[in-house]
Amino acid sequence: MKLKILAIGDSTSNIYLMKKFARNVEVHLIDFPKKGVDKTTTGKDGIEYFDSLLISKQVERIKKIKDKYDLCIAVPWAGARIAYLAGINYIMYFVGGDITSPPFAKENKNYNFFEKNFYKKILDNAITCIAPMDEYYTPLKKYRKDAIRLDRIFVDTELFNENIQPIEFKKEKFTFLSAQRFGLEKGMDKIWKAIDLCKSDFEVLQVKWFIEDTTTEEFDELSSINKKLINEKSDRIRFIPLIKRDELGRYFVGADAVMGQMRAGVQGGIEREAAFCKKPVICYTDPKKPNIVDGKEIIPPFLPKSNEPQEIADIIDKIVESKQFREDLAQKEYEYVKKISDPELVSKDWENIFVKVLEKNKVLDRKLSILDRLMSFIILKIEKIYIKKFREKNISTWGKEEYDRLIRD
Repeated sequence: MKLKILAIGDSTSNIYLMKKFARNVEVHLIDFPKKGVDKTTTGKDGIEYFDSLLISKQVERIKKIKDKYDLCIAVPWAGARIAYLAGINYIMYFVGGDITSPPFAKENKNYNFFEKNFYKKILDNAITCIAPMDEYYTPLKKYRKDAIRLDRIFVDTELFNENIQPIEFKKEKFTFLSAQRFGLEKGMDKIWKAIDLCKSDFEVLQVKWFIEDTTTEEFDELSSINKKLINEKSDRIRFIPLIKRDELGRYFVGADAVMGQMRAGVQGGIEREAAFCKKPVICYTDPKKPNIVDGKEIIPPFLPKSNEPQEIADIIDKIVESKQFREDLAQKEYEYVKKISDPELVSKDWENIFVKVLEKNKVLDRKLSILDRLMSFIILKIEKIYIKKFREKNISTWGKEEYDRLIRD
């Protein structure tokens, strides 16, 4: 019999891909309202969406359906918050900055003492906490000594593979595609300097993916830092519109090579997806940050191993000028991502974790202390204060009519 998993929240599509590819678990994903997504029903992708921005309504929905499931997995912090308030046991899965700068951190000035205490209790009450890679696992380990490291992470191999039909580019020269978010955190300053040092002839297509308060494609809405980067860009760089996710693989296959991040020293979704398309990917890899797969350390084969501009430039020139070099690099990267992101292997790792967790936690309902009950009561009672606090920002995001519908009691 398949385990039935209730998943709350999914900011990076990892849970959706678990739902799509896992064969021995049945995942029901309920996510938070998204602009442009059907407001009340389950979407065509099988994802259910909360039909309210009110925490109380979201908690009410989880309480109504929870008895159908064996386990709950929640994505911080919004998903875990709902699971905690609903009084159920939950696994927390960290895949980004949610744990590198948690809301309860002393230096975090965006939360008051009560809020910090609340979010710390959410972390403490999780039955298991999971994170991939050293970048996220190490900070999680500071707060949860029992944290699990899971470096395998899904790639949608139906959208990203070498056999899909490529987009036809109007290419006059060797073309790199940079489909990553624009900004210093991706090392754009390093890439800019490296391009100026290159001797080969090529073009870089950079998507207009800018995140300020919200995602935007407009240059005049950008921060001064991003505007400065744009003003200083090389003539070899050309901006193109955002690419729909279901077409991104076709763009990867159509490009000659892919430009990845040059800051963190690890690979993200863009780099893994492009490697599955068997395209050479340039991505700074820190040798001190190996992945751990099946108990063994693996240093990703992505190049360069330094993010000094001259070393980046040398790799760019080699990829442009040597067909053999780029084919060899693409093959090594492909073999690596097969080990770490093949959906069947990732699914098996998750299924093993779920079985072990269920052995120790056989019921979904959590034993609630008096303090748990009191905190939940207070949070739900003061919800209207937070509604007022974020009213203008939410109206800007949703539009007044849709916002009013989403906060209706």
